[in-house]
Amino acid sequence: MGEKRPTLADVAQLAGLSQTAVSLILNGRPNTRLSQDARDRAFSAAQALGYRPNLSARALRGDKTHTIGFISDMVTTTRFASGLIEGAITAAEEAGHVVLVMETNGDPRRQSVAVEAVLDRQADGILFASMRAREVTLPPVPDGTEVVMLNAISSEHRRSVLPDEEAGGRAAVEVLVKAGHREGIALIGQRDEAGSELLRSIAVSRRMAGIIQAMHEHGLEFIDEEPISMWVPDRGYAATQAVLERGRPVTALLCLNDRIAFGAYQALADAGLSVPDDISVISFDNDELASYLRPGLTTIGLPHETMGAKAVDILLNHSDAVDTLVPMPVITRASVAPLPR
Repeated sequence: MGEKRPTLADVAQLAGLSQTAVSLILNGRPNTRLSQDARDRAFSAAQALGYRPNLSARALRGDKTHTIGFISDMVTTTRFASGLIEGAITAAEEAGHVVLVMETNGDPRRQSVAVEAVLDRQADGILFASMRAREVTLPPVPDGTEVVMLNAISSEHRRSVLPDEEAGGRAAVEVLVKAGHREGIALIGQRDEAGSELLRSIAVSRRMAGIIQAMHEHGLEFIDEEPISMWVPDRGYAATQAVLERGRPVTALLCLNDRIAFGAYQALADAGLSVPDDISVISFDNDELASYLRPGLTTIGLPHETMGAKAVDILLNHSDAVDTLVPMPVITRASVAPLPR
């Protein structure tokens, strides 16, 4: 038999206070007019006894359960967006909340089951997260339920947290221009959303909008472009080979993600070219592999941890923010070199 779980009455007895006073203190009720000494005694007694409030009972009374539902497609089962959950959990813990994680793989049936499970546990709100920034269709959620979209948008729920892809796209071009690359920039990636992997991605259109805007502002055009239907290393390798075979005076490759850039590195090496001495390379996402490439890959990072934390902040503080854009940092490594004059 395990030890008996300490009760509110046990805490009150140890603290020398009434159960009502202890309940008011531990539940953070404002304007109780209880002294700081009483508060200190209540918290000390609770800590000494290992007291944990009965969240189910609190939910029945209509109190907050200090639980957040985190429902995603593949955020926790892939490495590409795990920072979203890491940031959310860290922020929730700092606010005294726990996170109930449900993974659905994008299956509508599993989404409905996840929503029911979160609501059954009286969660204080729900974060709906997506591995890839896109518009998602969600099952019905009761009116009054706090919902924030994370790395996603929804027509039903207007509060969202997204990376500022347009500013990120402009930043990538600015890095190259500042290094003197103006006439020889080649784009490796895709300007539309036809590819199966990128279907319905809002990141693609916003990222490209920022890139094109910055190029126009500087009066520049790409010296070459090579579209890719799937942003993976082998396609990046083949696309870079195609650009090199056309023989145009390329000085820099602007790759639309780090996996493309990984393939580009290999193609350049096989062609006897050096990064960045012969051709500079810049990309997006700050995937883990970017720091392991040699030379290290300069990239525009996806601020997933900051986004997860921001979504929790919006949820818990009942913010009316509709489209919160989180800056994408420039991660400077060694793959971009100044162009000799």
